[in-house]
Amino acid sequence: MPHSISPEASPRSQEEDIVVTDAPPADPSEDEEAAESGGSIDAVMHSVEATNDSSKTDIKLDDMFDDDEDEDEDFPSSGLPANGKVETVEAAKDPSKIDVKLEDLFDDDEDEDEEFPSSGLPANGKMESSPPAAAPMQFAPSAKYTDPGIMLAFYQRVFPFRYLFQWLNHGIKPSNDFCHREFAFTLQNDAYLRYQSFQTGDLLRKDIIRLNPSRFEIGPVYTANPRDRKVLIRSTAFRPMSKELVFDIDLTDYDEIRTCCNKANICHKCWSFVTMAIKVVDVALRQDFGFEHVMWVYSGRRGAHAWISDKRARLLDDSKRKAIAGYLEVIKGGAQSGKKVNVRRPLHPHLARSLDILKAHFQTDILENQDPWAEPDKAERLLELLPDKALNDALRKKWDAAPGRSSSSKWADIDALAKTGASKNLDTTALRDAKQDIVLEYTYPRLDVEVSKKQIHLLKSPFVVHPGTGRVCVPIDTKRLEEFDPLGVPTVTELLAEIDQWEGANAKSDERETKKLQDYEKTSLKPYVEFFKSHVSNLLREEKGVKRERDECEGDAMEF
Repeated sequence: MPHSISPEASPRSQEEDIVVTDAPPADPSEDEEAAESGGSIDAVMHSVEATNDSSKTDIKLDDMFDDDEDEDEDFPSSGLPANGKVETVEAAKDPSKIDVKLEDLFDDDEDEDEEFPSSGLPANGKMESSPPAAAPMQFAPSAKYTDPGIMLAFYQRVFPFRYLFQWLNHGIKPSNDFCHREFAFTLQNDAYLRYQSFQTGDLLRKDIIRLNPSRFEIGPVYTANPRDRKVLIRSTAFRPMSKELVFDIDLTDYDEIRTCCNKANICHKCWSFVTMAIKVVDVALRQDFGFEHVMWVYSGRRGAHAWISDKRARLLDDSKRKAIAGYLEVIKGGAQSGKKVNVRRPLHPHLARSLDILKAHFQTDILENQDPWAEPDKAERLLELLPDKALNDALRKKWDAAPGRSSSSKWADIDALAKTGASKNLDTTALRDAKQDIVLEYTYPRLDVEVSKKQIHLLKSPFVVHPGTGRVCVPIDTKRLEEFDPLGVPTVTELLAEIDQWEGANAKSDERETKKLQDYEKTSLKPYVEFFKSHVSNLLREEKGVKRERDECEGDAMEF
């Protein structure tokens, strides 16, 4: 049976578009991080243009964005376009007004999963069917990944809202860790809504289904509800309290040393840079700082994000976050700068351990796969990093005589010519240190440290869909890091097709057995969700233990 969406739930049944002029266009190649902060706006949308069959439907703004009684009456603010103007789209005057109830617009019917009790079956165990549709919605293989119908089906049927809620809430019952958390939505027309917050995970799910964003970001936990920030008497009363410590690895930062791809493009060869970075940073976070709940998430195209959920990490202020980022930062300087690695000797234990991890990768992933010094101008860059002029002249002469010499051979030539006495005053210790620095420059993680320094920085949520590739931002199992294939991560259209295939193959199976499965379990997303579920369970187990210890300490303090 093809996956279907009730016509009331589908935004395409009304073709509702919210238009914001001069908003920055969506650039998939630049979506590795969300904007750190943005201006606020009381109303991003003034009206809605309905273009289905060239007829216009006038829908009031209050009706579109009424989030039940749990939300305040003030429409949440979001970022303004660059010119600070919002264009009003004037609906054509139509004497006939269509009265559509919100619950009718977004009735999920059989697409509802069992993740939240309030979204489940009625008390009588029966599910009412949606009004009959002319035909179930089906998507052509060539449909765009950001097609509103595709995204709506993904949110309704596949996205693991329950585990996302537990991960951010650090418990089963809603707490301020979730209720005071900021979410930011990028809508289908690139309008950006900041300072969204929700009292329960189910309300988050319902609002995402209602707004159907192309993606959404996660921000910090504030001292008050982000929706109430404008009514607070003192502005200082609204400030970030906690947020996961995060790190961002982006392959565009490796463009000067990767030879296989550039910009937003990736392949298996250059993905090894991300693999190396995860290995080095992950072991440092766990061994040097003692963090346990570290989760790496594929960004959907060309990078990875680290989320550290330990309570100690979440409570770090900006100065401590900056210090940790500085501890891990070794590569400094832009593409046109000179030597990018300048470290003291003897090497810090973290750097010595990193070199041990990276040596094998340098030989295969750098010298053989990237071949960074094959061209004469690139070979000059290598010579600039060596400390002895006489040795450099001898190497240059040899390489000019053999233009096709590989990077592996050129790297071996350094030691070979040094042993022949090409330089009478060669400092072997300086040469060894220079070679170590070269290995670090071509293999050590290149972190976007600005992402890590501030609590207020927003970062793309796990399991959202990358609009350019359609791939889901799935967690990465570091125990199987070498097996992770970024080009093999399922796309949103593949997942919906897998649900159709599973239901077609099991059409004659026992209905009671098949209904026990959630839709993600019918797809190739299942192992990623199960991994995430396990990570969340470990986090909740520790949070429960910490709470029990705190309660016991408070109880002991009351005894006289």
